[in-house]
Amino acid sequence: MTSEHLTHWIAGRPWTGTSERRGDVYDPATGKVTHQVDYADRAVVDLAVGAALEAFQDWRHASVARRTSVLFAFRELLHARRDELAAVIVAEHGKVHSDALGEVARGLEVVEYACGIPQLSKGGFTEQASTGIDVYSLRQPLGPVAVISPFNFPAMVPMWFFPIAIALGNTVVLKPSEKDPSAANFLAALWSEAGLPDGVFNVVHGDKPAVDRLLEHPDVKSVSFVGSTPIARYVYETGTRHGKRVQALGGAKNHMLVLPDADLDLAADAAVNAGFGAAGERCMAVSVLVAVDPVGDGLVERIRERMAGLTVGPGCAPASEMGPLVTGVHRDKVAAYLDAGVADGATLAVDGRTHPLTGAEADGFWLGPTLFDHVKPGMSVYDDEIFGPVLSVVRVSSYDEGLALINANPYGNGTALFTNDGGAARRFQHEVEVGMVGINVPIPVPVAYYSFGGWKSSLFGDAHAYGEDGVRFFTRGKAVTQRWLDPSHGGINLGFPTNS
Repeated sequence: MTSEHLTHWIAGRPWTGTSERRGDVYDPATGKVTHQVDYADRAVVDLAVGAALEAFQDWRHASVARRTSVLFAFRELLHARRDELAAVIVAEHGKVHSDALGEVARGLEVVEYACGIPQLSKGGFTEQASTGIDVYSLRQPLGPVAVISPFNFPAMVPMWFFPIAIALGNTVVLKPSEKDPSAANFLAALWSEAGLPDGVFNVVHGDKPAVDRLLEHPDVKSVSFVGSTPIARYVYETGTRHGKRVQALGGAKNHMLVLPDADLDLAADAAVNAGFGAAGERCMAVSVLVAVDPVGDGLVERIRERMAGLTVGPGCAPASEMGPLVTGVHRDKVAAYLDAGVADGATLAVDGRTHPLTGAEADGFWLGPTLFDHVKPGMSVYDDEIFGPVLSVVRVSSYDEGLALINANPYGNGTALFTNDGGAARRFQHEVEVGMVGINVPIPVPVAYYSFGGWKSSLFGDAHAYGEDGVRFFTRGKAVTQRWLDPSHGGINLGFPTNS
């Protein structure tokens, strides 16, 4: 089989040079190599940053009306071709098509938000701030900025950053994950078709050498990163040491606390949805369910029943509800936690290695949904960010014990509480030390005009000196919560929600 070749996008067109290093890109559903992608060295990164710097000289002075017209054109193209982009994501990441469409929709929200930049970028004016002194504020672009994005959302996460940067007059160098790089080039081609000047949006592919050069390059003014906590810390420390503004979002271990008064069927649906959607490869996945007894047994049984009915197969197949993991290496790493959890004393209630596959090739990177019960802190399945379809159930005796467990965890990205007690809900949102909180909402991901960000080891570079940003989500009753569920699939929809 001859794989296709994917290269960098610099100054409005594919790079024409020859790369000394390339990496394989797989179809996770088959395990076969479909592309080879060029890896950027120092010189290629310098070329991309140079193109961004040259384009910045004109783009920074472009009128807001001109920038907005390009944003609107990009929005229309992205909306019209969203199915194509979703198919690109499915082919390299493995998530099901409906989930990929949801990812594109959430990225599109930010593009639409950026279309309102004339209003959003207004400054301020104060007359007579002091005697005879007027004061005004204004927003000005920084220059070339870098985005280093993860494999799990190859379209959405970059679109959380670059539409705003471009709308405000900056230029962008995107370094996507080398595991699923084609979505970045797809977006670059759309920008070109929308009329964005050459060099305003550039893509360099690669691994650590490309990242390191972006972090140290003197012409890169800021860096936005999403990935694991160790790499987020490295990006933050390295970037700031070189004088850059850095926001670096790290890992997560999201807990879902279920109180005895909760609707257990609703909680079970939510746990399966949030635990196994995109094969658990989400920074907002629920990976720990904290059950306040006596509801633990009933909740585990409900979850087991729902897991048994999940269809695991290729993301391109309409019947599939969960696809493969992104690479064989990652699948093997996640699967190793199953034996480790048993060795640590946890109960393997559902073994994903035995889950039936539908329409799947044996060489794909498969691991079915897995459930551990009686998990405790200190076990690797609890302590580590597994980033796969592994849900752990921890039993506690009270709300206070569950809250203490969540607050003691080093991660603080997202959490959820399931209860019918409004007082408990209000107390939880104020007492839990986590950035994003859902009440009867399993995946608290904000829309474009709210801040996304965790606390503690889940985020580096926020304005911690001035207080933490936090987002809270409440349902307005079960009717709203049902938007997360799909009755045609027995009440479960593992797809990424298109709104909150």
